[in-house]
Amino acid sequence: MKVLVIQQRRGIGDLVVFISYIHAISRKENTPVTILVNKNSKADEFLKYDKHIKNVIFFDRGAKHPGEHDGVMGFFKLAKKIKSGNYEKVYIFNSSFRYTLLAKFAGIKKIFQYPLFKKKNQNLIETARKFTENIVGESISSQPEIFVNENLVEEAKRKYNFSKDFKHICIGLSASGPTKRWDIDKYILTLEKIYEIKPSKFYLGGGKNDKTLIDKVMNSSLGKHCVSFEKMSISETLPIIKNCDFYIGNDTGWFNLSCALGKYCVVLYMDSPILKYSENVFPIVPLGETVDSTSHNTRGKDKIFVEHVLEKAKKFLN
Repeated sequence: MKVLVIQQRRGIGDLVVFISYIHAISRKENTPVTILVNKNSKADEFLKYDKHIKNVIFFDRGAKHPGEHDGVMGFFKLAKKIKSGNYEKVYIFNSSFRYTLLAKFAGIKKIFQYPLFKKKNQNLIETARKFTENIVGESISSQPEIFVNENLVEEAKRKYNFSKDFKHICIGLSASGPTKRWDIDKYILTLEKIYEIKPSKFYLGGGKNDKTLIDKVMNSSLGKHCVSFEKMSISETLPIIKNCDFYIGNDTGWFNLSCALGKYCVVLYMDSPILKYSENVFPIVPLGETVDSTSHNTRGKDKIFVEHVLEKAKKFLN
């Protein structure tokens, strides 16, 4: 049986929250599945050891600039690519008729999809859960799981000296936009206070676009206690995160990866809704907001204070 799963959302975190449902479909079909996902999801880097994933196909549709699969020609180019895989079934985590047509033009006979034209006001987690549970006929945990090669985990433990004399904390500095990114000076102050409570090492989750933020931390008093992910691939960071004790940071891909690696996560939600998919998540919201009220356009980065983050972090320093 050759099975395709389509999940079109853009980011790393968007794909991570669907992992448990993709795994459930794979178990139901008793075979690893091929996934069609957005190029920005970086799926090939963090799912490379996943026994439920046979292959990753990227589709490229631009947010700001046209991608390879935009437009009519791009649609048929993608359909041709999928058709070459000779898939017998497809599961589509989307209500758009575009993906129904894509599956039909790719010659896939059995199509399972969200109810068509029902995209408005869909709850990301609940819609995916109900769709998948109807397929597999049983309850599914929404807690995602990423698999990492154990030899690489042990290698990272030796290379970065994961001593029990320290707490090892992954710090999510990056974000998809400035309104979702806590002030770097507040991060530095928080980490300094954490170090006073418990000697710690900090692993800075960020890429090339976060160089200014990372440099500021590395040039502070904390620098000698930090490891930067700036020049690493995502696959290189996973064994390091797996060795960490917990995560503190923005609502970003580093958080979702940490959560799927089984880490407790202290997450600062400033301008995005809280997706309740894991008991490992301990949210911090702006003063005056609640877990339910914080959403897009909350614009609350200046209403989260060092004391709030420190108090939540203390839970994991003991």
